[in-house]
Amino acid sequence: MFDERTLPKFNTAAVEISKEEGLLLYKDMVLGRLFEDKCAEMYYRGKMFGFVHLYNGQEAVATGIIKALRAKGDYVCSTYRDHVHALSSGVPPREVMAELFGKATGCSKGRGGSMHMFSAEHGLLGGYAFVAEGIPVATGAAFQTKYRRDALGDETADGVTTCFFGDGATNNGQFFECLNMAALWKLPIIYVVENNMWAIGMAHDRATSQPEIYKKASVFGMPGVEVDGMDVLAVRAAAMAAIARARAGEGPTLIEALTYRFRGHSLADPDELRSTAEKEFWEKKDPIKQFAAYLLERNLTEQKELAQIDGEVKALIEDGVQFAETSPEPEPKELYRFVFADD
Repeated sequence: MFDERTLPKFNTAAVEISKEEGLLLYKDMVLGRLFEDKCAEMYYRGKMFGFVHLYNGQEAVATGIIKALRAKGDYVCSTYRDHVHALSSGVPPREVMAELFGKATGCSKGRGGSMHMFSAEHGLLGGYAFVAEGIPVATGAAFQTKYRRDALGDETADGVTTCFFGDGATNNGQFFECLNMAALWKLPIIYVVENNMWAIGMAHDRATSQPEIYKKASVFGMPGVEVDGMDVLAVRAAAMAAIARARAGEGPTLIEALTYRFRGHSLADPDELRSTAEKEFWEKKDPIKQFAAYLLERNLTEQKELAQIDGEVKALIEDGVQFAETSPEPEPKELYRFVFADD
């Protein structure tokens, strides 16, 4: 299946980005990759518990979409593979790592763990453990923006919601119901399908009657875009166009990013179902290596500058681990706190 769909071509030579923008995108992807590598280390050392789903290989999707949003006023809704979405949204690595350790200093106060990252401050609407569970939540967030602007006359309400989910979620009822409503009401939302070709152990093209997910958008009368999810600039360009449509009141967009996870479904997955040839095919398209080469070829940076960024990110992650290890556990007496909103 891995070579049956040709990755969409994108003329990166035509893209104009500044050095500052390029290094920001590079640093964000490296942060995502190295953070997840550290998570694997900590998990196998018994510092994390439960299921942990890593994002290695898909960094261009999170960075390309989220870094095109406003830091304040826009929303991100994630899945159970949510650590990197949280980081790209601006949640400090300390808070994400502490949450993974189940500590009170975590972004969800130690109550969410790997699959339930949340930060009101950073517009992160949460990670959701059930497949497609976040789609209605994100649609509701987009509706409140639309309602505040159109019904309440709040001209400052021009936020955009982005909703991430995997290819497996597009066979669920929430996907069809919510896209239908979003199109009818012209909601300011972007539905982002991170099509990594596998829904746990089910190959995508065996599970759906229309493997090209972006084409499903036509049923709802909304634009559907297929993009190379291993090319951060291609993802960013698609995101910026969709964001502009949403802010202008033109409604939702469905983006299908063709990507690949370099690890198993979770850290408990031995990853025996995918062939070696398939993995090698996608590893050659590593989004971080491709973008580093792009920056170097266009003289936007030098190798020593990229190495310096790598070092800064490693130090940031080590600081996060130390912070998590020394942070307090949640108090048992606060077991029921946050079940309901505080007065």
